[in-house]
Amino acid sequence: NGAQSEFQALAFHHLMGINEVRGYDVDPAATDKLERNLAAAAPGLRVLRSASIAQAVRGADIVTTVTADKANADILTPEMIEPGMHINGVGGDCPGKTELATAVVENASVFVEFEPQSRIEGEVQQMPADFPVTELWRVLTVQASGRRNAAEVTLFDSVGFALEDYSALRLVRDCAIELGLGQDA
Repeated sequence: NGAQSEFQALAFHHLMGINEVRGYDVDPAATDKLERNLAAAAPGLRVLRSASIAQAVRGADIVTTVTADKANADILTPEMIEPGMHINGVGGDCPGKTELATAVVENASVFVEFEPQSRIEGEVQQMPADFPVTELWRVLTVQASGRRNAAEVTLFDSVGFALEDYSALRLVRDCAIELGLGQDA
């Protein structure tokens, strides 16, 4: 429930209209801070404390993992995954660091930003080299399918991609200039 969790929750709230998030952290102080910060930033967003990861994800449509520990971990295990669930695997972002049990990845349709980087840093680093993934741009340009049915489990194996970040920042800057928002620093 660290800083990245706040950004994720705010994005889901403002962009998708999600009004309730469930959080779990091994450090209760992190959850206290998450609750305080989100109450100030998004008064309409309810934060529910969970006693375990399993409780936090039970019945969820979207699950986002954002851990800081630099280790191979099984934050989500197969028995926690429900039909139709979408998983944002955000915290597996360097070699030797994962958050999802191998079976979770195996049983999901996996989407990535840039395949070569994801195979080194993402959840798919634990999979064989021929494990199928789909780059997100292919879905956005209708060259590949996204979710194929309501029961399909999907995984966005996000590792961050500098060119994508740069492009998004340029777009925000250009929109701000066009709308006369912000100020030069």
